[in-house]
Amino acid sequence: QKFLCSNCNNILKKALQTLCGHRYCSACLTWIVRNNKNAICQKCKEEDPNTLGEESLLAEERAFGDAAINKEISELRVHCVTLGCSWSGIMKDFEEHQSLCEYALIPCHTGCGHVVMRRKLADHLENGCVNNVTVCQQCQCSLASSEYQKQHQKKREIKEFPSIGFDYFLCIFFFQQSLSTSLANKDGCCFSEVGCAFRGSKEKIKEHEKSSVGAHMLLLLQHIRQLQGTLCSATRAAKGLTPQPELNLRNGSVLQQLVREKVISELENKLHVFENIVAVLNKEVESSNMEILAFRRQSELDQNIIRGLELKIAELHRCLTQKDAGLSSLHKSLLFSEQASYDGIFLWKITEVGRKLQDSVTGRTVSLYSPAFYTAKYGYKVCLRVYLNGDGAGKGTHLSLFFVVMKGDYDALLPWPFRHKVTFMLLDQNNREHIIDAFRPDLSSASFQRPVNDMNVASGCPMFLPLAKLQSPKHAYVKEDTLFLKCIIE
Repeated sequence: QKFLCSNCNNILKKALQTLCGHRYCSACLTWIVRNNKNAICQKCKEEDPNTLGEESLLAEERAFGDAAINKEISELRVHCVTLGCSWSGIMKDFEEHQSLCEYALIPCHTGCGHVVMRRKLADHLENGCVNNVTVCQQCQCSLASSEYQKQHQKKREIKEFPSIGFDYFLCIFFFQQSLSTSLANKDGCCFSEVGCAFRGSKEKIKEHEKSSVGAHMLLLLQHIRQLQGTLCSATRAAKGLTPQPELNLRNGSVLQQLVREKVISELENKLHVFENIVAVLNKEVESSNMEILAFRRQSELDQNIIRGLELKIAELHRCLTQKDAGLSSLHKSLLFSEQASYDGIFLWKITEVGRKLQDSVTGRTVSLYSPAFYTAKYGYKVCLRVYLNGDGAGKGTHLSLFFVVMKGDYDALLPWPFRHKVTFMLLDQNNREHIIDAFRPDLSSASFQRPVNDMNVASGCPMFLPLAKLQSPKHAYVKEDTLFLKCIIE
């Protein structure tokens, strides 16, 4: 079954496989696509009409040559089914055999309409083909092979006209016979050219020709004798007789006229057929052009729609970016609101102390900033900054803790420099020994003046707590990888 075309159900020729997995002859697929818009695979319809998808649409550019199946087909064992032929072989040699098979029926190439075996074509051309023309060597007239043989048979039979030469007579005789076919449709006798005045229907003309053979021969003889006087060599012996020029010219001109009319008629018929074919092709071309124009217009419309959608997508993306930024800002504000303090007392919980201490040692994250808090609802905005691995004089040995004055919303209404006492506390989570240190601001330091930037320079205790004590198991400053720092502003 896999070697059969999904359309013609014959052995695949130049197999193509479609996206749906079915196979078609190359010519079958071309014909289907050319004669059907949006053609759908017939096998897909038969197997399950409810699952038809885009892959079931047929198109030449969506199919690919199936080299594997073509190779398998070329190696199939086959035999010729023509009656009488015993050939067998493989598929790839079968086409060559078809062109040579002696038992195959073929039409005669002369256009006579007969269909004969290839092995009997030569006999047909020699004995039965009416279109197999032979040129008479003596009168130079074109005769069918059968007529040519009749002429030579008559040459042997006619003995009563030796004085004028039987070859000459026979040429005239068979010329008149060839005229009889073309004049059969008229209402006069075909021997009217030599003096017969009989006229009537076709049936009466046939009866007249059968019953008046002798009279016609006499008329023909008289006509030949009249011509004999005008020919310079009409009395030559039969063996040396050559056709008379004037007679040959007359016969040849009539034959040429008949052949010319027949050729012209055939050419006119062929021209009419070709004109019809061209008209059909022109209609197909016009239809194809209309379809192409429609596709182009639809493509332009689709492109405009796509561009519009792309612009809308870009606008939506920009809006989403803005909304994401707004949500991020709101999230930060929410976190700040949750963690912010407005009474000058702030408790800072630092988790993952071990990792953050290691980041500080390696320099990946040297310091940490706390969330901002306020000395009062409309007071100073401040925060803490811690160096877990120390800074300045305490680097590598102590935990350093600093106080930072930030730019706030109400700085214009507050007294400057900052004068409040600051107390730091590292809480012992067992509530035994808290680490406490305090300082008063240096009023001349830039760290306590009204901020010009987001933050002033940090100020505080670079040697707030030795690292050995921070990590000592005797104390609970770090418990469950968490520590708590507290700041109190009086």
